This record gives sequence, C-alpha cells and structure tokens, in this order.
Amino acid sequence: MYQLPKQNKGTSMHRRHFIYCLAGIASVPSVGFSRELKPYTGPEITRVVLHKSRRRLYLLSGEKVVKDYKVGLGSAPAGPKRFEGDGKTPEGSYIIDKRNPDSSFHLSLGISYPNEQDVAYAAAHGKRAGGDIFIHGRARKNWGKGRDWTAGCIAVKDRHIEEIYMMVPLGTQIDIYP
Repeated sequence: MYQLPKQNKGTSMHRRHFIYCLAGIASVPSVGFSRELKPYTGPEITRVVLHKSRRRLYLLSGEKVVKDYKVGLGSAPAGPKRFEGDGKTPEGSYIIDKRNPDSSFHLSLGISYPNEQDVAYAAAHGKRAGGDIFIHGRARKNWGKGRDWTAGCIAVKDRHIEEIYMMVPLGTQIDIYP
C-alpha cells in the first residue's frame, strides 16, 4: 500500500495575480495564458489517488507519493456521483482520458466517468449519469467560491493544475475514495 504523507495543518492563504499577454509563449499549444509550463522530468506518474474526505489528491510513482494537493469537490461532496446534476464527485476507479489546454478552468484533465456501471445504475433509476468530470484549475472567476463549488469535478489551484497537467499522462488510473 502506498504511504500517505503527514497532513500539514498550517495553510497560508494568498492570491496570485496572472499577467495575461497576447504574445505569451507557452509550451502547450493554444493555451490562453502567458506563463510557460515547465516540463516534468521526475519519476513517471503511474497512478492518481483522491481521498474525498481528506480533500487530497495524490500523484504516485509505483507506491511512492511524488506530490499531493489540496482539492475542492462537487457542491454536494458526500457519497458517490449517481446522477447528472447531483453535485457529487464520483467514487471508484477511472482513467485520465483527455487533456484540455483551452479549458474554461485554466487547464483540465478528463476522467473517464461515467463507466458502464455508472450508466446502468442511473438508467435503472430513470436518470442520466452525467459526465464531463475533470481535474481542473479554479480560473479567476471562481476565486472566493469556497471549498466545494464544482458540479462534480476536482478543483485545484491554477498553479497546481499546471504541474498536474504536465505530470500525469493520458491513460493513468485514478482511484477516487470516499
């Protein structure tokens, strides 16, 4: 089993200001901001783990935690996502299946929700499972909305999604626990 880092109870609250330029250079094509994304040269990230109750996202290489992040979740975070519009973040095993450098939320990585079981459960209740679940940034317009504000996605600080975006390859497993 992988080793979780000790929880740091102290947090510093600060805001960063982005400088937007029309002629900015970015290492990812068509990204609408001027900051250059740093290439990742560390150990290969082989798995992502989210513990919803801890509000922590862990990037692992094998069994070793390489990096961890504080997260915000859906507006109704307790329990698994079952239906479109329920405000819940999914629970279970999924795959990072898409990258969006033009996300409305700075940058984003798509999660393969819903899977066949999610679709079947929702259909059995006469509803839709929903979709478009991502790990994404906050984007300036979402600053100050509080901890859990998404429609079911996993939100991190913009500077953190820049790291995650560069570290996590497509096809990486993500396990989401309560």
